[in-house]
Amino acid sequence: MWSGRKLGSSGGWFLRVLGPGGCNTKAARPLISSAVYVKNQLSGTLQIKPGVFNEYRTIWFKSYRTIFSCLNRIKSFRYPWARLYSTSQTTVDSGEVKTFLALAHKWWDEQGVYAPLHSMNDLRVPFIRDNLLKTIPNHQPGKPLLGMKILDVGCGGGLLTEPLGRLGASVIGIDPVDENIKTAQCHKSFDPVLDKRIEYRVCSLEEIVEETAETFDAVVASEVVEHVIDLETFLQCCCQVLKPGGSLFITTINKTQLSYALGIVFSEQIASIVPKGTHTWEKFVSPETLESILESNGLSVQTVVGMLYNPFSGYWHWSENTSLNYAAYAVKSRVQEHPASAEFVLKGETEELQANACTNPAVHEKLKK
Repeated sequence: MWSGRKLGSSGGWFLRVLGPGGCNTKAARPLISSAVYVKNQLSGTLQIKPGVFNEYRTIWFKSYRTIFSCLNRIKSFRYPWARLYSTSQTTVDSGEVKTFLALAHKWWDEQGVYAPLHSMNDLRVPFIRDNLLKTIPNHQPGKPLLGMKILDVGCGGGLLTEPLGRLGASVIGIDPVDENIKTAQCHKSFDPVLDKRIEYRVCSLEEIVEETAETFDAVVASEVVEHVIDLETFLQCCCQVLKPGGSLFITTINKTQLSYALGIVFSEQIASIVPKGTHTWEKFVSPETLESILESNGLSVQTVVGMLYNPFSGYWHWSENTSLNYAAYAVKSRVQEHPASAEFVLKGETEELQANACTNPAVHEKLKK
């Protein structure tokens, strides 16, 4: 076994071999000489002598016992041009997948466990529609979202996907649970109009980032962000698939003591409004955290409004209080003019002036200045 010991104030660390009973053995040869931290540099040398692995058959490197103070100074930096995420990074929680897999056949039971989501459409559908209409100069009555391409992330059985399709939008619904997509496909097949406007895929968001970069006019993640394992990556992917000027709509649960008491203890354990284990309080997201991550990824938050559910009436209504559920609407910034373009225009004007200098004395004097 190995043990680490700090020597002096220089920050040097030496690893020594321990003999039986955890005592230092003076005869034992050290395998690692030192790892020294000097100012902002960290250097280490590894010295292995011949036959050492024969003498010590099993060697355990317990690096977590050795902590260098310089690591605390390292800060992450997100470039605005960060590359697209590949399929090797996932935001899908396998535990959440199992939970929703067991409920996949209950999506369209309006009196069942998804009754609150059916009722939530009374708020979230107009919320999405009305904000998108602000970006459309002219819209067709009856089909106000005609021509818009929307991505519904974590679509489940299609409870929100179908109303958006009926408003005229072309919608792609994605979900990592295969049984959810089968349920959604089956339900939309009863409406030939929806069958043409809606496409469903079994996949996660990060799996389609590269092929759908800057494709969608709007991205919807309703009751989804509180189920992902990597919120920042998820929101970055949302931003990447949006067109410049595109809209992002999110509904989720705030991370407060009240949300724990009512959202988990009451809703899951007492009243059984939703199945036990549906939510994890640690994954809840405050509006401040959400806004901070969105703005760092080039999205400007336009609206944050509270939502309250009455379990006795079964209806939702808007509220100024965001301590439980809330809805957020953000817009992706448009591409700014590249600095090189201004330089190109200036260069073009200079060349034009030089071409006219020989024929126009006034222009020649202007160039001299």
